This record gives sequence, structure tokens and C-alpha cells, in this order.
Amino acid sequence: MQLSEINALLPFLLRRENVARYEDGAVVMCDRRKYPFEKAFHRCHDVEDAARAIEDMVTQGGGPQYVGLYAMAMLAGQVADQDSVKQREAFQTARQRLVRTRPTNTSLARLLERAIGIMYDALDEGQSVEAKLLEWIEHIRDLSYEKHLKCGQFGASLIDDGDGILTMCFAETSLLMTLAIAKQQGKNMQVFTPETRPYLQGARLTAPSIHEIGVPVKIITDNMPAHVISEGKIKKYFTAADLVTLDGHVVNKIGTFQNALAAHHYGVPYFVFTQAADKQKPNRASIEIEARDPEEIRTCRGVATTLPEIDAYYPAFDITPPEYVAGVITQHGILSPYDLARYFG
Repeated sequence: MQLSEINALLPFLLRRENVARYEDGAVVMCDRRKYPFEKAFHRCHDVEDAARAIEDMVTQGGGPQYVGLYAMAMLAGQVADQDSVKQREAFQTARQRLVRTRPTNTSLARLLERAIGIMYDALDEGQSVEAKLLEWIEHIRDLSYEKHLKCGQFGASLIDDGDGILTMCFAETSLLMTLAIAKQQGKNMQVFTPETRPYLQGARLTAPSIHEIGVPVKIITDNMPAHVISEGKIKKYFTAADLVTLDGHVVNKIGTFQNALAAHHYGVPYFVFTQAADKQKPNRASIEIEARDPEEIRTCRGVATTLPEIDAYYPAFDITPPEYVAGVITQHGILSPYDLARYFG
């Protein structure tokens, strides 16, 4: 399947040009805070703009990786007339700022480390750093979509005709590819997606995207999955992962773990999509869970849900131990969570 065909299979939010793009010296992305009520685009003109877009959830899921990389290319163009020492200092300062935006999901940090190497090589060779980095970004995006296709093919092989499927948050390209391929194979399925407080990614991003590709989807509240599973409506549980450790711990949007517990209790297998386990994260102890502003869960879409003086607690992610994971879906196949070090270590 050609890259253009892969892109065409995907819903609006996940098409390559809408996730993030570099345009006229700026970084452009679909504003996921406004979707699906508006198809608005947000432009960033410097690294700080890009960092705030990531922190403020303008982009999320896989988007921050490319927003961060394009921000580095943008910076390279902006400092191209400076000497190499100052350019290197600017690149490192920008990298550190962007890494701080995503303390739990380490994909951006790993890609930025590779990007710095590309940028330094371009400087040493007297090439345009901006052009060299943009060429590399497009190459890794091509590879990423090819991996998503493989993950989608493996994921679709797990779906049986008539399955009820539970997901959590916005599992993005690999899940939507899985559903699109399963649909092409003539399989009928019903997806259930929790709303995902406080940003409602399940209701605003996942459900409209699944609906767009023609697969039936029902929104449920975040406290319904165990009940829905107990009714026998769910046969498979699929999510993405913000991080997978080498020993098989899965870090994903808060709420993923409690759903995995319920699924395990009722014999429903939990499968997680990832392009790679992080070899710098060997175990649970190495994970940093992002604690977001409690104000975010005292409101919903700008409307207060409690009194302002009442305290709140908002860990943005939780950790599912490997014993609750039936398989990790990667470009290498469906792997045991206990066998990841062999492929990614």
C-alpha cells in the first residue's frame, strides 16, 4: 500500500498534513482543543509557541513529536546567520525546552536527540540545517506510517466478526488503521469509547474519527467500562501507549489501568499499540508520571464542575503491569510484554 493510500484510509485528524506540517517558516497543526466543532489550525512562529501548544493540548498523542521536530527546523532557519557555536547553543536550549513539555511520553525526547545529531552533522558539513532536518523528518514520517500500516494489519487479525471493542483516550493511527483494515475485510464491529475527562479526547477525537471511517461507535462515560465489559459487550480492549518499558509496563492516559483490571477479571484480552519500547526505561521505577494542573479537573470545557476552593489531584497517566497485557502490537508482530527487551533493548 502506498503512503498516499494509507493517508486516504485515515480520518481527518490523522491525515499527515493535519497532524503537523511545516509551512512558510511556521509549524502548523489542527487545533485538537476545538475539534470536532471546528476544523481550525494553529500556527507556531517560534520554539516557545510550539512548546506551549504541546503543553496546552493544542496537539496531543503522536502530534507533539512532529510539532517538536518542525519547531527545531524552524529554529534552524531563524538562526542560520549565526555562528555555529551560537547555533548549537540555541539547538540545545530548544531541545531542553521541548523535552520538558512531555515528561512521561519519551518519544519526543528520543526523536529530538536524534534530530540534534542530524543538525550537528549538517553544520559540520556546511549544509543547510533547516533543509537537512526537514528531509530527515519526512523520511521518519514515511517510516512511521509504514509501521502504523503493519500494526494495523496485525491488529485487524485480532478482530473477529461481530466483536465489541473497548478503547481509551485517542489511540490514534494504529487503532484507526486496524479498524479500517478490519472493515475492508468485511468484519462487523462495535467500538465503545470512554469520554476521557477532563479533555474529552474519547468523545471529541476518538468517536468522531471512528465514525468518519464508517465503523459503529458508542460513547460511554469514564466510569462505565467495567459494567459494559461485565455485560459481555466487549471482546477486545485496544489502546495506544504513551510509553512502554522494556519489562512490559504500559503507560497510557489515566483510566487505562482500571479498564485493564476489569478486562482481565472478565477474560477480555488487552492489546496495546506501540512503535517501540523505550530502552532508556527498563522498569516501572524509571517512569515519571506527569502531574497536571488540578484546575483542569475542576472544570470541563471551561465550565466549573465544583467549588474553586476544593482541592484536586490530576496524574495524567497510569501504569498497567505486564500481567494484564495480552500482547503488544508492533511492526515486528504481536509480542509478549515480557519479550520486548529482545526487540528494543
